[in-house]
Amino acid sequence: MATPKLFQPITYKNRTFKNRIVVSPMCMYSVEEKDGKVTPFHITHYESRAIGQAGLVFLESTAVTPEGRISDQDLGIWSDEHIEGLRTVSERIQAHGSKSGIQLGHAGRKSRAENPIVAPSNLPWDGESVAPEALTEEKISELVDAYRKAAIRTKEAGFDVIEIHAAHGYLINQFLSPLTNKRIDAYGGARENRYRFLREVLDAVKQVWDGPLFVRISADEYAEGGNGINDFIYYSIEMKRQGVDVIDCSTGGVVPEGPSTVYPGYQVVHAERIRKHALVDTAAVGLITNGQMAEEILQNERADLVFVARAMLRNPYWPLEAAEQLNYRLEAPATYKRGW
Repeated sequence: MATPKLFQPITYKNRTFKNRIVVSPMCMYSVEEKDGKVTPFHITHYESRAIGQAGLVFLESTAVTPEGRISDQDLGIWSDEHIEGLRTVSERIQAHGSKSGIQLGHAGRKSRAENPIVAPSNLPWDGESVAPEALTEEKISELVDAYRKAAIRTKEAGFDVIEIHAAHGYLINQFLSPLTNKRIDAYGGARENRYRFLREVLDAVKQVWDGPLFVRISADEYAEGGNGINDFIYYSIEMKRQGVDVIDCSTGGVVPEGPSTVYPGYQVVHAERIRKHALVDTAAVGLITNGQMAEEILQNERADLVFVARAMLRNPYWPLEAAEQLNYRLEAPATYKRGW
C-alpha cells in the first residue's frame, strides 16, 4: 500500500520534514516567573509531541519585545538570556527526528503583558481595553530590528524553521488590516502601504536567516470593510517574492467579531484558494481532527502541510492515531516500540 501523503516527507530549503504533520503554535501561559524564559513544562510539552512523531513542532508565539507578549506568562526572545532555554527545547524536539520551529510575534494592541501598549493606530481592541499608543516611524524601525535580533537568537538556539505571526489581530495583522490601520503615512492607506511593515520585517529576518520561513495570516477578518481574499492573495504573492516558503492560513482575531459557525476544516478553503491563486505552498489549520481529513486535504492539493492544534493537546501521539486511521504503520521511537 502506498504511503499516505500525510506521512510523506517534504523539504523546504535545506530542511526535510519526515511527514506533513505540524504541531501548531499554541500559547501555553506557563512562564510563571513572567521573564519569558523556558520552564521544565515547556521542555516536557514540546518534546512529547516530537516523541509522538510530528514532522515539525512549533513553539508558541514567542515575543520579540517584553511589551509584545500576549500575556506576561508567554515565552520571549527579546534577550540573549532566553537563548539557552530555547536551545534546550529545540534540541529535545530534534532528538526524536522532528524539526523544531518557533513563531516570532508581537501582540500590539492585544497585549495584556505590560505597558506601553502599541499599535499602528490608537484604536483599542474593545470597549474595555486601553487605547494603544500609535507607533512613530522611529518606533516602527526599532520593532523591525527587534524581529531581526530575534531571528539571530533563533539561529543561535538551533531552530529549523521561523514563522512570523501576522494573524489573529496581533501587531503585523493590525498593520495589514484597514479595520485597525488608520495611518496616513507610508504605513497606511493602500494595501501596498499596509503591507510595508511586514515587508520590512521579512527583509530584516532574511538578512540573518536562510532557513525555511513561514508566515501565519488571518485570511478572513469576519467584518465588513476588512481585507478580502483578493487582498490576501496579493499579500501572499508579495511574501512569496520575498522568499517565504509557506503561508499558514488561519482566520479571525482582528476585531472581536468571529465566524458565525465553526466546524471541522472550516478554514481549509482559504489555504486552498491562496495556494491556487498565489502559487505558493500553504498550511491548513482549524479543527483538523483525524487522519482521513488530513489526508483528503493533502491528496486534493488544498494545502501542503497540516497544522494540528487542539487534537494535539488532547493526544501528543495524534500522528499514531492518524496512521492507524489510514492503515499505515508509523515507526515508533526505539524506546516506545513495545507499546506502539
